[in-house]
Order: sequence, then C-alpha cells, then structure tokens
Amino acid sequence: MKAVICKRHGLPDTLVIEDLPSPQAGSGQVVISVKAAGVNFPDVLIIQDKYQFKPPLPFSPGSEVAGTIKAVGEGVTGLKPGDAVMALLNWGGYAEEVAVEAGRVAPIPKGLAFDVAASFGITYVTSYHALKDRARIAPGESLLVLGAAGGVGLATVELGKLMGARVIAAASSADKLATCKRHGADELINYEQEDLREAVKRLTAGKGVDVVYDPVGGKFSEPALRSMAWNGRHLVVGFAAGDIARIPLNLALLKGCSIVGVFSGGFANHEPEKNRANLAEIARLLEQGKLKPLVSASYPLERAAEALNQMMNRKVQGKAVLVTA
Repeated sequence: MKAVICKRHGLPDTLVIEDLPSPQAGSGQVVISVKAAGVNFPDVLIIQDKYQFKPPLPFSPGSEVAGTIKAVGEGVTGLKPGDAVMALLNWGGYAEEVAVEAGRVAPIPKGLAFDVAASFGITYVTSYHALKDRARIAPGESLLVLGAAGGVGLATVELGKLMGARVIAAASSADKLATCKRHGADELINYEQEDLREAVKRLTAGKGVDVVYDPVGGKFSEPALRSMAWNGRHLVVGFAAGDIARIPLNLALLKGCSIVGVFSGGFANHEPEKNRANLAEIARLLEQGKLKPLVSASYPLERAAEALNQMMNRKVQGKAVLVTA
C-alpha cells in the first residue's frame, strides 16, 4: 500500500510517498481501506514535532479517515468487512490502509460521501466540545469566531447558530466572509481591514462578546480578549497564526472572564463516553441536514504536501481532503 511518510521532522515538503506492507488487524482492531483522509492543522504540527502527540519516526500523519473495513481483529463486535466507516486516530491516516482501534470507528451517517465523512470528525467534534462542554454557551449569547472560514471556524459558525447564539464571524477576506454568511453567520468582520476591537464594540453596542472561539492565536488573541463581555469565555483552540500570544492576565481579572483551554484529543482520552455521545449527536445533526460540512478541495495522496501548504497559507475554506485512487 502507498502511504505519506514523515521520516524527519520538518515542513510539508519533507514528506515522502512510500510503498509499505499492509497493516494487520490486531486484537480489538479493524483495518480500514481508506477512501479519504481529512487534512487538519495538527497534521502540520505533528510532522514538525510541535504537537501534543509525538509519534516516533518514521510515521504517517493524518488523524481522520473514511473508507470500508477490510479486516476485523479478534474480539471486535458490531463491525464487519465491507462496512462503510469513519475513524478518528492520533496519526497514520495518510495511507491507503490503516489499522485502528475499534472504539475509534463509527458507521458513516446514511447518505454521507466518503470525502465529507473524512472531513467533519475533527472539526465538528472539536467545535461541539468547545461550545457545549467548555463554554456552555446559552441561547441568545454572542459568539465571536476567529478564522471563521477555516475547518473548525466554519463548524463553529454552524454549531453556534444551532445552539441559538448570535454568531459574529471574523476572517481575512470578503470571499471567506461570504462563505461564513452562507453557513449562518449573523455578522461579519474583516479583521485585516478593520480594527477587531472597534468592530466588536460596534456590533455589540459596547457590551462585548460572551464567547470567543480562537483557533488562530497570534495578533488577534489579545484584542479578542479585550472585547469580552462580563463573565465571558475565551476558548483557546489552537494557534494557526503560528505564534502563541502572551496575554496580560490582568485582563481576565478586569473583565471577570475565563480563559478556557480546548483540547479535543485530551477530552476523548479522559472522557471517552462523553466524547462518543458528542460524536453521536453530531452524526444525528448531519443525518437531519442541519450541518453542511464544506469540502473545498481534494488531492491525491501524492499531493499531500501541497494540501498542507495550502492550509498553512490559509488558502483552504472549510476542509481539504486526500483521496486514494
């Protein structure tokens, strides 16, 4: 089978394609013939040895896949060869086949294409966990989404609307903001053309926002935190800008707000039952047509580096996926 391999830590162009032996299904595992693999920002970090998970070299990146079960290991029940499934894993998904613990595998919701099934797990699970479990967002509250046209950003726009929030989408271009509007955003901010704090102040009549969803970091984190309402929650999701902001902690005191970490992978490990319940709820919303994941680009495995570079350069709206032949 073909696989995208990280043999030394570095940027996407250091990745190589190799032919490897097919994996075997160990006890409690299934082998999935991968049809599509989601491209996520943590994939960029893990190949640079900058992510929370640090697999030994060599390894294949990729944390979400969709495909059909090829083989089932000893002790696995409820899954069989030929089943169309999706799976979340820590790494290994950029390959034609992957062995996965059965507990990480779920049936693909009815009518969902493989590329979409491989593109919503990480983003929607992260965003749902953030809004429901960490922010405990309530109907009528305001939600500011930074990087709103990206994978987790667009998922948050959709989920925030479903949860009854007034969603303010912030992104870097008119085209990206138009995508946010189509996915339900109530208000739009182009934070490359206007001052983020002043725009939030205008849109909230000076009150500030109740929840900030921040997967960007860098220069936008502090002005977003300064834009919080009393009892607000600033969700720290990631650092797509590359820089981890140094926040003056007196802001949390003065605003009476909380700075809340969101680590979906840690949540899945520490609270697996709650994580599975969240995934089941997201699948239900998908089946009902209430969520519409955007897959804006597809690449063959051989162009994995290009897909990752496009994402790093903020050229991807929604999600990009890798597909096998």
